[in-house]
Amino acid sequence: MNLISRIPKDFYKVFGSKYMEFYMQFLVAVYEESSQSYSLLGLTEGECQTIMNEQLARMTLDWSEERFDEEGELLTRSNMAMISLRHFEDWGWLRRDYDETLNSYVVSFPEYSQLYVELFRNLYSDEDSKERESVLAVYSHLYTYSSDREKNNDILKSALHTSRALLQMLANMQEGMRGYFDELSSQRSFLGIQEVLVKEINNSDSQKYAILTTTDSFYRYKEAVKELIEKNLGENETRREGFVEKLRDIQVQLAREEQEKSEERNVQNKLSIQRYRLERAVKLCDEANEMLYRISREFDAIERRYNMLIEQKTVFASRAAARIRYILMEGAVEEDQTIAFVNLLTQSEKRDEILDKLSQKMKLTEPYRVMNEKSLYQRRDRKKEAFVQQAVTEVTEQADSEEMNEYVLKPLYTQKEIREFRKQNEQEGNFIVTKDTVKSMEDLEKLFLVWQDATEVAEGTEEIEVGEELENENGLRFSKLVIKKSQ
Repeated sequence: MNLISRIPKDFYKVFGSKYMEFYMQFLVAVYEESSQSYSLLGLTEGECQTIMNEQLARMTLDWSEERFDEEGELLTRSNMAMISLRHFEDWGWLRRDYDETLNSYVVSFPEYSQLYVELFRNLYSDEDSKERESVLAVYSHLYTYSSDREKNNDILKSALHTSRALLQMLANMQEGMRGYFDELSSQRSFLGIQEVLVKEINNSDSQKYAILTTTDSFYRYKEAVKELIEKNLGENETRREGFVEKLRDIQVQLAREEQEKSEERNVQNKLSIQRYRLERAVKLCDEANEMLYRISREFDAIERRYNMLIEQKTVFASRAAARIRYILMEGAVEEDQTIAFVNLLTQSEKRDEILDKLSQKMKLTEPYRVMNEKSLYQRRDRKKEAFVQQAVTEVTEQADSEEMNEYVLKPLYTQKEIREFRKQNEQEGNFIVTKDTVKSMEDLEKLFLVWQDATEVAEGTEEIEVGEELENENGLRFSKLVIKKSQ
């Protein structure tokens, strides 16, 4: 007989009541206090009423008007706990028994009622979900199974259940993230954006995401979980092989006893029991290996979902940021009262009169003036001017020679002098600069011209290497230069 068949018909009246929220909190408060009760059967009715009154004092309920429940009974601040307790007993949420030790009636929660009350408690608090749905919980289950001598498969079942819950949590977080960023992108004012951001800070999905990416980082335990899975698979395979060998030996002994038709039934019974135990152990090893493989597949799916979640958050965040930038640039057009006021002024015939009254109310220090298109801010054209090649003008003989001397640079050294300087410092066809290369300021200038010609005229035919800084006896500093011909 399953639990749903034990639920009475009036059980669901709680959900149809206008005081459903109060009933839910009453049940959660009584359920949490029942574990600390002195009676083994549960809390007394008086203790339950006291707990409900304390919970009612924390809640806001207007008692200025008369209130009636679903049965038509008048509710007051003093009798609401008593009436609620009677409803819980009549509807099947609580079971009423007599305790001879306490000489009073005590109440307890049926098994089907416990499931609903635990759900109510989880709805009011998300602390349980933080521990239940985490990568660390999967790692803890696998480590416990690895250290367990009996190799209890229930531990692996818990690990598999936790990994599935974690995968489902990531899927729910992905859908919740989509809805959150859609809501953020649809806002048309700064106040709306602020409200959405404040809600997100207190959102349970946001807190789970923070735990998953920081203290319970997936990549922190990913390799450790995979190593534990491989380790447990190897140990189970070794144990299974040992059980199979023992099982073969026992089967051989049983066959031998049957051939000899031994009268010692006790020996055969012992061997049969050992065979059954070994067959059971082999079956448990197979089940453990199957669950480990399923956990490994679930973990691979978790990794894919986790990476997709991070990528999707980046995409949604960029969309939301674009919406915020748009509002910063354009403003909230539909909710901006200033723009609505300007539109009314444009359509009104008493525009000047309204502006005069407004200036008097605002106590302007200067007379107002109407703005036109030229008064508004305009973006500057930051485009760079296109390069236009200038034509070279020919120099005529009539031009003044003094003006020509101001614009025409005369070379200090001829090409012949520069070639001789380079040839003097070449070794095996390569120009190499040493401390003795530069002896005067003229040599330093020639060195600069050699480097300039090599970088501008070489066009890939020579390899230029600039080395460390050198200093000669005269205190002239220059860099070591090597010019090699490309091979």
